[in-house]
Amino acid sequence: MNYVNRYRMIEPEDTIVAGISGGADSVCLLFLLAEMQSRIPFTIEVVHVNHGIRPDAARDALFVERLCEKFGVVFHSVKENVKERAKENRSSEEEEGRRVRYQAFEQALGGRKGRIAVAHNSNDRAETMLFHLFRGTGLRGAGGIRPVNGMVIRPLLCLQRKEIEAWLLKRGISFCTDSTNGQDIYTRNRIRHHILSYAENEICRETVANMNRAAEQLLEAEEYIGRQTQAAMKRCVHDAGQQGVMVKIPELFREDAYLRGRILLESIALAAGQRKDITSAHIKGVEALFRGTGSGELHLPYHLRVYKEYDLGMIKKRERKKEGKAALPEGEKYEVAFPSVLQIPGLGKVEVTLHPVKFCDDSQNIPEKTYTKWFDYDKISSVIVFRTRESGDYFMINKGLGRKTLQDYFVNEKVPRQERDRIYLLAEGAHVIWIPGYRISEYYKVHEDTRMILQVRVVDKEG
Repeated sequence: MNYVNRYRMIEPEDTIVAGISGGADSVCLLFLLAEMQSRIPFTIEVVHVNHGIRPDAARDALFVERLCEKFGVVFHSVKENVKERAKENRSSEEEEGRRVRYQAFEQALGGRKGRIAVAHNSNDRAETMLFHLFRGTGLRGAGGIRPVNGMVIRPLLCLQRKEIEAWLLKRGISFCTDSTNGQDIYTRNRIRHHILSYAENEICRETVANMNRAAEQLLEAEEYIGRQTQAAMKRCVHDAGQQGVMVKIPELFREDAYLRGRILLESIALAAGQRKDITSAHIKGVEALFRGTGSGELHLPYHLRVYKEYDLGMIKKRERKKEGKAALPEGEKYEVAFPSVLQIPGLGKVEVTLHPVKFCDDSQNIPEKTYTKWFDYDKISSVIVFRTRESGDYFMINKGLGRKTLQDYFVNEKVPRQERDRIYLLAEGAHVIWIPGYRISEYYKVHEDTRMILQVRVVDKEG
């Protein structure tokens, strides 16, 4: 109750929509919410989502329904085929399952005053912290799960899984066991079973508690830096609506280096309308562009165009160009993040993924497809882009790393002059990594010492 009050999770007359799966955590959540009603007048409604994955899911739904009858609360049952939805949306089952659950919670709450309660605990938070750190994250992600995030509250975040199970056992409260919890089919399960458990058993028994204390401090730091970022945005950035976001470059570079990155992230997100898929590589690319003396421009996700006008950095939506036989605009660039999906006019949809060599069936079984190529990721030392040709372009043509200019290659391959400005290249600086439909540079080829493979696939060409 103190934890709920500390973060003002529940207010009088709220409707609390609780996500109840039937597992130990969610059953504990329902019982605790019911107890809190004696102190705070609020209404509870329960949503149970059947993901259509486990054969025992119907049993769990019935268990939760009977529990709701016991407490006299409204029960919403939702069934979705998450596997099929994940295939349709080209997402993981974990990601799609989360999307389905929160959509169901929001629909149940509707426009009423209240919150959505979910049953994440301290272990979940520690697992999420590791998950984010392993994949690459900033301060926000390093803090893991928040006690309150918009409409979502997590009343159990202060409790460890073992405390929850002990509380239920002491009161003789039964719960369902998810048959997939003991399997390693999901990334978070592998972190739980092999990494976090090892840390608790072999390094420090207070691992979860210590990580949660660190999470609280990181989130406090994030909130402080967030306020500093907003103050700096007022000094450095002007939102011009449809004209885009304007960054005052001299003022930007008077700010601290870390704060500059945050300002640029917020500026890009402001222009895009969202921050998903904006990576540190994008931030570094924009900062390098603004720091440089040339004009130039970058193209980012969400059809954003970034360029300079004297002392102003401009971030705006670019006009969608009709595909045709005209030469592509000079300077058109699409920065590549790892992983990412790009839509490039004239080339189509491009998927970029990273694979450790040990996870590939055979690192020597390199794809022979014309529009799917593997590259040695460790050889890439700076930002790479899809763009049209520029003066000075070259690639390595043999194992001796002999150079050939792109101009000479086009002449030798008898590529028509009028076609050369319509061909996209994948390049690192002036070094051409790949000419889709033609060849790759010898320098970036996968070899026996390669540790990480960069796969680039032009989906619309490969099919």
